[in-house]
Amino acid sequence: MRDASGQGVLYSQAVAERLGINSTDLECLDFIALRGPLSAGELAVATGLTTGAITGVIDRLERAGFVRRDRHASDRRKVLVRTLPAVERDITPLFKPMERGAMSALSKYSEKELAFLLETFTRLSQAANAAITELTGQRKIAVRRHTRNVRLIPPKAEMCRYN
Repeated sequence: MRDASGQGVLYSQAVAERLGINSTDLECLDFIALRGPLSAGELAVATGLTTGAITGVIDRLERAGFVRRDRHASDRRKVLVRTLPAVERDITPLFKPMERGAMSALSKYSEKELAFLLETFTRLSQAANAAITELTGQRKIAVRRHTRNVRLIPPKAEMCRYN
């Protein structure tokens, strides 16, 4: 599972690079595409990012031509973010090789086995969401960085050694 997850991350990174956006922006765009129009607050909750970070994500996706902000029909104070046709035109084709590979692998399973896999992946997704909630509720770990005895520029005597 870790290997498959890592491969998915690497594939998404390659797609993001091809589009000229970062992988976080691509993942947020995927949330919007899968769940329909979302408010910035809903996207922040779904991703665990701050509302400030989400504003930056939406700004970048809007500049790239992948989303637009629309006023909510019944609450004019609320803004919804929705995908634009460029997502289907420019991004979906980049996932076709992954889709073909997955469909080829899954074609060997019976309907009963596919139902089992669907239930398994649904439960794994729920478990991942619960784990994310648990992890984000924990305090952050302070990482100490050792910088003592690091020489970035060699002394002139060493620089002249090859003369």
